[in-house]
Amino acid sequence: MSEIKVVSFEIAGEEYALDIMKIDSIIEVKKILKVPQAPSFVKGIMDFRGMVIPVISGKKKFALSNEEEESDKAIVVNLKDKKMAILVDEVKEVLSFSQDELEEPPQEITNESNRYISAIANVNGRMIIVLDIDKLLSEKEEKAISNLNKENDVTEGR
Repeated sequence: MSEIKVVSFEIAGEEYALDIMKIDSIIEVKKILKVPQAPSFVKGIMDFRGMVIPVISGKKKFALSNEEEESDKAIVVNLKDKKMAILVDEVKEVLSFSQDELEEPPQEITNESNRYISAIANVNGRMIIVLDIDKLLSEKEEKAISNLNKENDVTEGR
């Protein structure tokens, strides 16, 4: 039986999880440089081990809150061939789920804007939304973030 190991985290009181193999680091964000013309869910850019990476607001990306107050905790993820930081309220724990514990999201809630929901884990009375990080950004959003880097003459150490 195949298992998936995930890191669970909280954003605006809701619990989410990401495949541990897609996570680079869990960090405390020191300074975020705001970038003009950025998509609304992009908080800015930051230095991560000598690379400049985008920082996105989990609250705004998942449309959970409009409040400006953000945590200084972030999960740095490997998104295709790039890295990106996602601001979260709290990193909770590492969990293992068997395929039996994962359910597909109901069709009634799936659409283009939340295509990144890969499964729902319903374990011990906890419902955890498992995210597919590779589907987090639409093509248009990926392009906008890439263009931010070009416009601001920012590279990833290449």
